[in-house]
Amino acid sequence: MKEFDIGETVRAHYNSGTYIGKIKEDRGERMLVEVLAVDKHPLQGDIHNYNQIEGVFFHERKALALHEKANIKKAAIHPYDEEILRYGVSLRKAVEQLKEKLLAKDTPFNRLALEKLEGLEKEKYVHLYDK
Repeated sequence: MKEFDIGETVRAHYNSGTYIGKIKEDRGERMLVEVLAVDKHPLQGDIHNYNQIEGVFFHERKALALHEKANIKKAAIHPYDEEILRYGVSLRKAVEQLKEKLLAKDTPFNRLALEKLEGLEKEKYVHLYDK
C-alpha cells in the first residue's frame, strides 16, 4: 500500500462514490481527505441489495460537498496527478455519467434511481454546477 503525504492529491473511493481530494491528516488505518471534485457519483438505492426496489429502503445518496472531509480507508485511496476539475463541473459530469448508465437499461430499479438522482440534481446540485 502506498504511503501518502499530507497535502497530496488523491482519488478516493468512499461509500459508493469516488472523489478527488487532498490528504489532510493520517489517522492510522484511515486518512482524512478534503473533497475537491467528484469523480463518480454515489449509487442510488440499497447498495447491499442492488437492483432491488421492493422490501428494501431505497437510499437517496448525494455526493460529498466541496471541502467536506471524509475519513477514508487507506486501501481506498490512490494517487491522482491529472487536472482537477472545478467542483461544480465535476459534479455535473458525474451526474451525467450516472444518468447515462441508468438510461441504458430500462428497469424498475434504474427508473427509481434516476428519479432520485434527478431530484437531487433539481433540489441540491443545479446551483452548484457553474461554480
